[in-house]
Amino acid sequence: MKVLVTGHRGFIGTVMVPMLLEEGFDVTGLDTDLYRYCTYGDEPMDVPSIYKDVRDVTAKDLEGFDAIVHLAALSNDPLGNINPDLTYDINYHASVKIAELARSVGVQRFLFASSCSMYGKAGQDVLDETAQFNPVTPYAKSKVLVEEDVSKLASDTFSPVFLRNATAYGVSPRIRFDLVINNLVAWAHTTGKILLKSDGTPWRPLVHIEDITQAVICALKAERDVIHNLAVNVGSNEENYQMRDLAQFVKETVPNCEVEYAEDAGPDPRSYRVNFDKIHRVFPEFKTRWTARKGVEQCYESYLRFGLSKDDYEGIRYKRIAHIMNLIEEGKLDRNLVWQI
Repeated sequence: MKVLVTGHRGFIGTVMVPMLLEEGFDVTGLDTDLYRYCTYGDEPMDVPSIYKDVRDVTAKDLEGFDAIVHLAALSNDPLGNINPDLTYDINYHASVKIAELARSVGVQRFLFASSCSMYGKAGQDVLDETAQFNPVTPYAKSKVLVEEDVSKLASDTFSPVFLRNATAYGVSPRIRFDLVINNLVAWAHTTGKILLKSDGTPWRPLVHIEDITQAVICALKAERDVIHNLAVNVGSNEENYQMRDLAQFVKETVPNCEVEYAEDAGPDPRSYRVNFDKIHRVFPEFKTRWTARKGVEQCYESYLRFGLSKDDYEGIRYKRIAHIMNLIEEGKLDRNLVWQI
């Protein structure tokens, strides 16, 4: 199976590509490589690549592929604040356009990296795939819009799959430090403080990026009737946690650290627990291999090995918004995040 992975040079993509290759898939990447100067540890694996902005993808770029795994997106809302239209241009309009073009050239499967954040402000309810969407951020709203539009493209020859990932974590060559586990461990390791930006009560489902990849592999290998126009939460019922639970894992892993609450810490409206029964029904072979506690340990061991400092993850080296703003100031990117070099 020939698979195109968009965003293959990003946080999830740099871990996913080697795993897909191990499973025998013929992988090509497509990425504008916004974070080419942000490699953490080893360089990402090289595969045949199309270096192009997802907004500029043409039908010709997609010819000959059996499946597309669409990861490429602006991954956090502060990036969208550079230009309020960017999140919708990249995450919504470009995603739908790629799906339309894919269908037009005979791509049979379109796997979209969706998000449990679409459930948003949900309180104490445990939500399955039939739950009402209540997105809080532009990022989450863009995921809802893509699902609504791309599901209408389903046909006898085109099968969309919506993988609603829980909150991701894990070590990657293009690591993100704005994700809760990665962030809490970084603060604890470098400052001795486990900095909570909420009051610790909000719920989140967590999933490791390798387990996200396991779900993608299942969806690529499954029979068409199993995955056709499928929406499924990706994670595990046991991996729903309150923020204070995660802080405790960090405290038990990183020596000599204490929990501290940010000055403006309060209840976060983004609180949701998610049910993951469906993914185990449709993909009986899917099993999460990671837990949040193991993820904390992986991050801590990695930060020790690479000598992570606070200046690294709070400065222009790895903090995505700071890095992008620096590239804009240097004239390497314009404010539409288009390369000028």
